[in-house]
Amino acid sequence: MNTQATFKTSKAQRYLGTLCKHFGHKVPVQMDGDRGRIELPFGQCELAASDDALQIEVSAETKGNLDKTARVIANHLERFAFRENPQIEWH
Repeated sequence: MNTQATFKTSKAQRYLGTLCKHFGHKVPVQMDGDRGRIELPFGQCELAASDDALQIEVSAETKGNLDKTARVIANHLERFAFRENPQIEWH
């Protein structure tokens, strides 16, 4: 199962780095240029930064774990990007 969201921002690369660095202290993380992957115990998150947006895709085995993964990533992004007040809508 997976779900996706787009956060429109000119600081996508910064937030990609901040998320990967933060989670890298706790779980396996891969970051290469404008892409990142965070492997939480209950799901994964793929990130891609462009000039005007951060693309986020989370995946998990169950609906419950998918919702938990999306919630954890969104909560952290909202905290890191509080000045932009992101409204993360999953599709």
